[in-house]
Order: sequence, then C-alpha cells, then structure tokens
Amino acid sequence: MHNEIKKFILDFLKQSDRAAEDIDFEPLPADGSTRVFWRITTSAKKSCLIAMSNPPTDNVLKRENFAYAKIGNHLRLKGIRVPEIYQYDLERGLFIMEDMGRTNLQQIVSSNKEPLPLYDKVLEHLFRMQVEGARDFDTKWCCQTARYDQTVMRRYETDYFKEAFLCRFLGLKQKWPELEAPFNHLSETASKADGNFFLHRDFQSRNIIVSAGSIGIIDWQGGRLGPLGYDLASLIIDPYADLPSQDKEKIYQRYLALIREHNAGWIEPFEKYFLYLAILRNLQILGAFSYLSKAKGKTYFEAYIPTALKTLHDMLHQLNDRQLLPLRDLIADLEPFQKSLDIPGPGG
Repeated sequence: MHNEIKKFILDFLKQSDRAAEDIDFEPLPADGSTRVFWRITTSAKKSCLIAMSNPPTDNVLKRENFAYAKIGNHLRLKGIRVPEIYQYDLERGLFIMEDMGRTNLQQIVSSNKEPLPLYDKVLEHLFRMQVEGARDFDTKWCCQTARYDQTVMRRYETDYFKEAFLCRFLGLKQKWPELEAPFNHLSETASKADGNFFLHRDFQSRNIIVSAGSIGIIDWQGGRLGPLGYDLASLIIDPYADLPSQDKEKIYQRYLALIREHNAGWIEPFEKYFLYLAILRNLQILGAFSYLSKAKGKTYFEAYIPTALKTLHDMLHQLNDRQLLPLRDLIADLEPFQKSLDIPGPGG
C-alpha cells in the first residue's frame, strides 16, 4: 500500500475516534477499472471500512472521482442503499467509505442458492433508485455525458462492439459499412424511450452487495439520466450471473409489476423499447470484455464472452426486427471464428 493512502486512512481513524491499533489492510480484487480498493479492519473489529485510491492523472479520472463523490452523496440523501462516503480528497483521488459486505450477487447466484427472492429485493432497490435518484439530480455531476443518448449508444456501445470485439478481439476487417444502418436504427429507436430516470449504467451482479439479506449498490460513478429499461437489461442479461431463461422472464415480469403499481402508463413504452436497450447493453458488454482482455491483459473476462454472444443471438431473434438482420446474420456467421478461438457458437 502506498504511504499516501495509508496516512490518509490512519488520519481518518484518529479523527473519527476509531481504534488505530492492529489495523489490517486487505487489498480487494481488481475488476475492470483503474481504481484500487482495500478493506480496513481495526482490532476492535466493530466495523470495517473501504478505502479507494483513484489518482486523477488525467481529466477523465478527475471527472470520474467528482462523479463518484457527488452522485454517491446524492443517492445516499435520497435513501438509496449505497455506501456512506465518510471522507474524500479529490485532488489525490482518495476515498474512505462504509463497507457494505463481502458477498456480491454473482457469488450468491454461483452458490446454487435460489436467487429469485434476492432479485425481488434488488428490483425494489433498482426501481427506487431510478425514480428517486432522478429527483434533483444535477447533470453537472456526470463524468461522461449528462444523459444516456444516441452519442453514448453509438460511440460507447455499437462502435465499441465493432472496434473492440470484431476488429481487435476477433481480428476481423476494420470497416463494417453494412452495420451502419442497423446501428443507426438501434440507437434511433432506443433513444425514443423516456430518458428522465436515474441510470446507473453498470447495474450487474458484481455491483450488488448482499449482506444478511440486505442489498447494497456500488460503482455508481457512471450515473446519468436515462431510460428505465437499460439498468433492468444490465441485471437480466448479466453474463456474470448467466441466469436461465425462465428466471430472466420471471425477473422481467416482477419488474413490470413494480412499474404497474407505480404508474401503469409506463408499461407500454417500457416494453416497446426494452429489447433495443438490452441489445445495446449487450454490445457494450462484448466491447468491454474484449477491450479489457486485449488492451488491458485481463484475459479472465474472455470466459464471459460466449454467454454474452448467446444472449445477443437470442435477443436479436426474439426481437425479429428486419432492420437488424445484418447484425443478426453477422452473429450467426461468427461461429467459425468462435470455434478457432475455442469459444462456443452463439446458438449453442
């Protein structure tokens, strides 16, 4: 551990009258970001803390830290179950916050326990966050864009998929003019969904903490305004959880029941655009796993690519939109490349 973050933690412990003897600094596994986390336990062991270091070495990371602090405090004030941030230093990118627990939703699902009762709780937290989080939300806090709009859909999802997955990961051709029309259709259609809700943008099982039956939500720094369907899609098609189709459908229907209870008028437009948003999220997932694997050397993300491909294959057939046929045909044509990479085809 760097001396700077260690001193930051020790100073906080002294100032907050927490025991400062026999402190254990436990590094936490890294995932897809540049941020580094530690779990801090004192001899009293009455409570643990989480420390985060994300030095703002460029404007992107500087904005990310600002978003982390501002959006995190906003959600907390709205009663959303996110960690309380006790102290932070934006100039150095240092944070100390509440520890929500050691177990995430992916681990629960992988343990073969019945996950649906937990997903019911998660859906309630998600819907509350989407509705309440949008109230008084200041888009100046956002680190990337103020809204989930067509710019995000094209640059960070469809084009990300094309460049990171098709070109770099699979090593295919550099130009894909045949995908421009379906990509434009996807983004134009999805952008018609009501985008005035809070959007987490990475609402998947590794970012949902489960402790003694309580739900906690982490990694909110990509938050902005957007449609209801996107975060639900992130949860349902999450390759880390790889839920069976019948569970996906049950979760979807239970979420519809939450909408119906709040405002039945939201149901029809929600269902109209859901699959378009889900496909965009799926393209983002494939782009991200490919980028992290090839550019960042985090090859363990490759294990989740077959699940994401199969989900994309299935959703394109379920939607059955003729304007997306070039994309659907492409996914079917990828099978020889998947076999050469020892990746199962999307249909199997």
